[in-house]
Amino acid sequence: MKSRIRWPGLIMHVVLAIAGLLCLFPFYWTLVMATNTTSDIYRYPPKFTFGSQLDDNIHQVLQNVAFFSSMANTLVVAVSTTLLVLFFDSLAAFTFAKFRFPGRNALFVILLATMLLPAQLGAVPQFQTMAAFGWVGSLKALIIPASANAFGIFWLRQYFQNSIHDELVEAATLDGCSFFGIYRNVALPSARPALAFLGIFTFVASWNDYFWPLIVLTNPDHLTLQVALSSLNRSHGVDFSMVMTGALMAMVPLIIVFVIFARQFIKGATEGAIRG
Repeated sequence: MKSRIRWPGLIMHVVLAIAGLLCLFPFYWTLVMATNTTSDIYRYPPKFTFGSQLDDNIHQVLQNVAFFSSMANTLVVAVSTTLLVLFFDSLAAFTFAKFRFPGRNALFVILLATMLLPAQLGAVPQFQTMAAFGWVGSLKALIIPASANAFGIFWLRQYFQNSIHDELVEAATLDGCSFFGIYRNVALPSARPALAFLGIFTFVASWNDYFWPLIVLTNPDHLTLQVALSSLNRSHGVDFSMVMTGALMAMVPLIIVFVIFARQFIKGATEGAIRG
């Protein structure tokens, strides 16, 4: 008996394969440009094969940019921001999810409303605030304002509401457990997948942030990697092979982080989707 071809499933797999290739192509093209010269990039028809100039391009990037010191600054900012976001967002989310207090719903609506505002809108007042504290030019101006965000609180609140039963919180309270005791022993263990997702999401966003560091970092010794690499874009004669090599070098730590925590990231995303 001949087996029938399941056309809907086949078409879906073909569409997903094409979408996957389209998503991977920018990374492939970055690698191609980083291994060739700028003249090869401008050549027509385009060259889609790898070249042999990667070592020379990396050497040029290291000569023109303080790459490793900028990477160290970026790592400090990304790790500090991620840890603070995980702590403050989970604390606020647990409070919104499992405790009733006057104005809770109004505060949460205001919190969600801040997600609708573009970051550029608050750049001027935020810069004035950093100037008043004397933090302009220092890494504190990147870490402290980003230590909590509305998205993380919303994400974890939805998770806490569905993963922790109210009876469990009430039982812990009757047993004499304090708020931080319930938070540490009940809330955090149940939210590990969601925390892993939020942690990787925050780390990547902080690592790739360009707009705010460009404005507030005035000290050349405290530049983050993205701002330092922007100096490769000169007004006359941009060396695209060198620019793409710098972008590729900045991408490597993110790939390592994602490979290590990919399981937790996918688990947190899928569980959040199911619970939501």
